[in-house]
Amino acid sequence: MARPDKTAAVAEIVEQFNDSAGAVLTEYRGLSVKQLQDLRRALGENANYAVVKNTLTKIAATEAGVEGFDDLLTGPTAIAFISGDVVEAAKGLRDFAKANPALVIKGGVLDGNPLDAKEIAKLADLESREVLLAKLAGGMLASLSQAVYLLNAPLAQAARLAGALQAKAEQDPSILKGGAGEPAAAPEAAVETTEETPADEAPADAEAPVTDSGEDSTEG
Repeated sequence: MARPDKTAAVAEIVEQFNDSAGAVLTEYRGLSVKQLQDLRRALGENANYAVVKNTLTKIAATEAGVEGFDDLLTGPTAIAFISGDVVEAAKGLRDFAKANPALVIKGGVLDGNPLDAKEIAKLADLESREVLLAKLAGGMLASLSQAVYLLNAPLAQAARLAGALQAKAEQDPSILKGGAGEPAAAPEAAVETTEETPADEAPADAEAPVTDSGEDSTEG
């Protein structure tokens, strides 16, 4: 392979490492072309299964900061670069390896941490993201139902009490004033009285009216 081609191939592997949530390194010796195609279809959108050259992959792993691959890069090698659900991809590889023993899972990397074959098998035994989310949602709904019941129980009791009080008030309105029976009579208001002065009596201190005698003074 010419040097420019090698550089491009390394760059492509580096990009796949960087763009993937994880990668599983396998040996595919003995698998037919059709079986490899079946494996790619089984993984679907969860992973891109690519046959790689060991020397170029070592260089790409170093450039991408991926550790733990050097000792695994022997024999015919293919890597499942996982872009979807990591657990589902691990399950797909495990199930395919059971049906096709020629596929050997060597190890991998997840979120920058190296994994051996046993750790990948344990990862495949986990429940999928969808199942975990469904269980989480179910648990949250159960908790919410319990919380709603606890919150609504006192409110229901209060509603029944208010209804009974309303019915009682309709029969005896006085209970709304704090007691039973007829309400207490209001205290009588004080009556303020004033004496009227007779019209023909003038006050003693009233001034005498000023009258005009109608006579003009003349000089004699």
